[in-house]
Amino acid sequence: MNSNEVKSFAESIKLTDEQRDILVGTLLGDGHLETQNKGRTFRLKVEHSINQQDYVYWLFAKFNNLVLTKPQVKQQQVKGKLYQKYWFSTVSSGAMRFYGQLFYPNGKKVVPKFISKLVTPLSIAIWFMDDGSLKLKANCARIMNTQGFNAQDLRRLQEMLLKKFNIATTLRNQREGKQLYIPSSEVDKFITLIKPFIIPSMEYKIKVT
Repeated sequence: MNSNEVKSFAESIKLTDEQRDILVGTLLGDGHLETQNKGRTFRLKVEHSINQQDYVYWLFAKFNNLVLTKPQVKQQQVKGKLYQKYWFSTVSSGAMRFYGQLFYPNGKKVVPKFISKLVTPLSIAIWFMDDGSLKLKANCARIMNTQGFNAQDLRRLQEMLLKKFNIATTLRNQREGKQLYIPSSEVDKFITLIKPFIIPSMEYKIKVT
């Protein structure tokens, strides 16, 4: 496509309800919205480790009508160690402006004040596939890697899970910040909520072997 065709394509985009739910979930996790024109339009960037290729392609399929290029491999060096990742990005579109303004009011990702009105069980499942893990097989507790969020954001996430889904959580101190901790007493409710949306390659996160 030439630049005019891309612009016309971007302007025609409308998000489906499913895409909105997935977008909210991945923005709570590893997804990023980027703008190159001071917030008039935004594009979604998805990036995961090479081991999560299936998940990246699943997300790509869900946003296929917004993407011009298939997922690609890139190498990233962190503290002298080389990592490979799969990534893709959507076109920049005004269809994502609402979410860009909510999650990036000052350029840094935050948890919106009325996050409870935005999330669905699908959103929580996406968030967990992005950032969740099993703490210990012995107690079945689950962890959400929320170290990038501040105290206010974490409070909003805890309140959302409790008030909307009746799932109580605590916080665990880590060197980089705080993790959201779902104790074993709450795990059954949590897994029941998200299980219908977990893709096969991510089922290891909800099973105890």
